[in-house]
Amino acid sequence: MLEGLEAVRKRPGMYIGSTDQRGLMHCLWEIIDNAVDEALAGVCTDILVILGSDGSIEVRDNGRGIPVDVESRTGLSGVEVVFTKLHAGGKFGGGSYAATGGLHGVGASVVNALSARLDVAVDRAGKTYGMSFRRGEPGRFLDTSPVHSPESEFTPYLTRSELPVVGKAKRGVTGTRVRFWPDRQIFLKDAGLDYESLAARARQTSFLIPGLKLVLRDERPQGGADGEESPREEAFQHDGGISEFAEYLAPDPAITEVWRLEGSGTFTETVPVLDSQGHMSPTEVERECGVDVALRWGQGYDARVQSFVNIIATPKGGTHVVGFEQSLLKVFRRQLEINSRRLKVGNDKPEKDDVLAGLTAVVTVRLAEPQFEGQTKEVLGTNAVRAIVAKVVEEQLTARLTSTKRGEKSQSALLLEKVVSEMKSRISARLHKETQRRKNALESSTLPTKLRDCRTSDVERSELFIVEGDSAMGTAKEARSSEFQALLPIRGKILNVQKASVSDMLKNAECASIIQVIGAGSGRSFELEAARYGKVIIMTDADVDGAHIRTLLLTLFFRYMRPLVESGRVYAAMPPLHRLEVINAGSKKNELIYTFNEPEMRRTLARIEKSGKKIKQPMQRYKGLGEMDADQLADTTMDPRHRTLRQVTMRDLEAAEHVFELLMGNDVAPRKDFIIGSAHDIDRERIDA
Repeated sequence: MLEGLEAVRKRPGMYIGSTDQRGLMHCLWEIIDNAVDEALAGVCTDILVILGSDGSIEVRDNGRGIPVDVESRTGLSGVEVVFTKLHAGGKFGGGSYAATGGLHGVGASVVNALSARLDVAVDRAGKTYGMSFRRGEPGRFLDTSPVHSPESEFTPYLTRSELPVVGKAKRGVTGTRVRFWPDRQIFLKDAGLDYESLAARARQTSFLIPGLKLVLRDERPQGGADGEESPREEAFQHDGGISEFAEYLAPDPAITEVWRLEGSGTFTETVPVLDSQGHMSPTEVERECGVDVALRWGQGYDARVQSFVNIIATPKGGTHVVGFEQSLLKVFRRQLEINSRRLKVGNDKPEKDDVLAGLTAVVTVRLAEPQFEGQTKEVLGTNAVRAIVAKVVEEQLTARLTSTKRGEKSQSALLLEKVVSEMKSRISARLHKETQRRKNALESSTLPTKLRDCRTSDVERSELFIVEGDSAMGTAKEARSSEFQALLPIRGKILNVQKASVSDMLKNAECASIIQVIGAGSGRSFELEAARYGKVIIMTDADVDGAHIRTLLLTLFFRYMRPLVESGRVYAAMPPLHRLEVINAGSKKNELIYTFNEPEMRRTLARIEKSGKKIKQPMQRYKGLGEMDADQLADTTMDPRHRTLRQVTMRDLEAAEHVFELLMGNDVAPRKDFIIGSAHDIDRERIDA
C-alpha cells in the first residue's frame, strides 16, 4: 500500500500524463491554474511566471493567499495541507469557488511530490509566511547564500511541522508565491519548458479572463531566440474576451462578424457533500451552467473550434462541444428548409462538415465541479451540459440568422449561401467518386450472380420478375418458364429513393442491381431501347410488407426509369391470398379456387355454400410466395395463360408518390393526422399482434 505522495512518485503518469516536456508543462499549469482560479473568483488581477536561470519555475499572484490557519482534523496549516495531502483544497467545500479549474485537489500536492525542492510564500493579514519541501516532505533548507538551491542541506520536521512568519507584508497586500525545481529523478533529462507553448497558453488564458494581466519572464540563458538577449518578457492582457480570441484565431477573411452567443441553464445532480460533522452525505444540488460562445465564419474551408470549461482547455471536446455541434447542424438544417426555394436546396441536407467549413469558434462553459475524464482534463463528461449548450446556441443563433437588422441580414444570407455551396460541392464530389467507382459495376457485361436470366434474346417476349426474398425465389425458379422468364431476388425493403440522393441510391446494392439488370441506365441517361426485357413484373407477397416493397420499387422506377413506366412495361403480379378446395361428389376431381383478398374470399364461400357444396377444411391462407408449391405459383401468378397482372400507369405512380410522401416523408404532422383519421377503418384481425 502506497501512502500519500509516494503514489504520485511511483506512478507520475497517472497524475500528469507523462514525464517528458508535456508532463512538466502540466505541472507548471497546475500551479498557474490555482492563481487563475483566484482571478476567476474576481480576487486576482496579476500573475507573473518566471522561468529561472537555475532551472526553477516561479508563479506569483496577488490573490487572497493560501489559508495559513490550522486545519482542525489534521492539525496542519492550510499551506501544508494543500501541498502534501492528495484530494485537499478549497475546491471541495461549498464556499470558496463558484467555478474553478482545479477539481480533484491533487494539483499542488502532485507538483510538490515531483519537485526536488518547492518553496511557498504567502502574504496574508500583514505577514509573510514561508515553507519549504523536498520531494513532498516539509522541512528547512539551510541555504548558505541568498541563492536558493535544491542541493542545499535539508532538515525535515521530525515531530510536528511549522509555518514560520518570514517577513512583513504591506497593509492590504495579499498573494501567493510558489517556486519549484522539477525533480530530475522523475522527469526525463531533456524535458524542458517550451516558451512558445507557454506563451500561447498564457495568451489563451488572458483572452478567457478579460482584465487579467499575465506576465511571462524567461531568465534562462538560452531564453533569447534569433540573437535576442535574456531575459525576455511578455505581458498578455485582453479586455475583449473570447470575441477578441475568435478574431485572433481566425485564419481567413470574414464573411460574418464575431457573433457572441450567451446564456445559462440549471440542472440538478447528486453529489457527496461534507456536513458540519465532517461526514460525506449524498445531497441533490442545483447547478448553474453559464454558456459563452464566440463564433465567426470566414471564406476558408478549415474549421477551428476551441472549447474550455472554467478556462481549462478541453482539446478532445466533451459534452459541451457535442451540444454545440448538434445545435449548429439543427439550426442550419431548419434555416435551409425554410429558405429551400430561394437557395435551391432540393431534398439534400447539410452535414456537419458543411456547416463547420470556415468556422472559427470559442466555446466556453462555466459550472461548479464539472466531471472530467481523468486528471489531465481533456474531455468534459458532465452530461447535462450538452442540453444547456444546445438550447442556448439554438435560440441565439436562430435569432441571429433570422434577424431583420440590415448588417446581420446580409451576413446571414452570405453564410447560408456558403453552407449550400459547401453541401453541393460535397455531394457532387461524392457523386463523381461513386460514379467512377461504380462505372464498371453498372456498365460491365457481368450481371449480378443472383440473377436467373432467361434464354431468349427477343426483348418483346422476355419478362423480368423482381421477387421478394430468397424463399420465394426457390419456388419461382421451379415455377418459371426459363425460356422467356428471368428472376431477380431482392432482400426485403430497398432504399427510400424519394429522399435519398443519387449517390446514396447507387450505393444501395439492390437499387444498383435492378438498374444493372434492366440495362438501360438511370435518370437522364435512361434509354428505353436498351432495356433488356419487355415486361418488368414486381412479384411480392400479398401482405402489407409486400405492398410496402412494391411501393418502394415503384418509386425507384418513377424517379430513375420513368420511360419504362410511361411505355406500360412495368407490372405488378397478383399472387393469391387463399386457396379453397371445393369437394365434388363421387369420383369427380375436387375444384381449386384462388381468392386475392378477404372480401372476395367471403363472397366465394357464400356462393359455394349457397350451391350446396362444401369446402375442404382447413382453408389454406398463404403467408408468402415461399409457402406456395411451384405448380400453384405457376398457375396463379407466373403462367401467362392463367395469371393476372396489373399494369402500372403514370396515374397510379403519382398517387403512390403522394401516399409515399405522406407516409415516409420528413413532415411528421400530416402522417400523424392520417393515422389518427384512418384508425377506425382498420380491421383489427388483420394486425399480426
